[in-house]
Amino acid sequence: MKTNLEKKYSQWILEEDHPCIMSQTVFSQENVIVRDYSKIGFPTTTQRLLKDLKYYIKNYDFESNDFQSFIAVFSDSKIVDEDEFELVLWKQLSDLNKTDNHAWDPSVSNDPEDENFSFSLAGHAFYVVGMHPKSSRKARRSPYPSIAFNLHIQFEKLREMGAYHKVRDKIRERDIHLQGSINPMLEDFGESSEAKQYSGKATGEEWVCPFLNKSLLNKF
Repeated sequence: MKTNLEKKYSQWILEEDHPCIMSQTVFSQENVIVRDYSKIGFPTTTQRLLKDLKYYIKNYDFESNDFQSFIAVFSDSKIVDEDEFELVLWKQLSDLNKTDNHAWDPSVSNDPEDENFSFSLAGHAFYVVGMHPKSSRKARRSPYPSIAFNLHIQFEKLREMGAYHKVRDKIRERDIHLQGSINPMLEDFGESSEAKQYSGKATGEEWVCPFLNKSLLNKF
């Protein structure tokens, strides 16, 4: 039986016809985990979230072509604007990285300035989608501040299946229909660091990622 939180997010994605067809797929097939951690960036939150994500990875079927997602919700966190959310998002990711005792996924870069960067937890790369009620992008206006963790391997499988560009173009077409414009931060992996996309905020050339990567900090 779905929790009230799961129902709320399912309604946002399915009943409000969210432009991301992959999100619609995981919700319609019930291949999504939605967990509430109350406050973003707290030490207890980090411990619980890391534990749950490691459990999620352990039980993930890497042989399946089904798309899955893990959404961490922070229902008691109030976000004022996109600048604040960007900072707390990267603080939470930095705290997870600091607590994680696994090496970075070698298939991606650990440098957020690198075009091959992707966030890594428990040795596996993730594409992160930050969402919150104050987002300028309608597709990112989730009921509560949230972080969706999508295993990077899923996008590679879409490429192997020859479906990646078709899915990407369809999502962008639906996003334009919803908002009148494409998200200016969207780039294909390898063209520009995906770190710019995580918070949903538009960034300029001068943008510096606020990620505190423990492996890079240890070099100095």
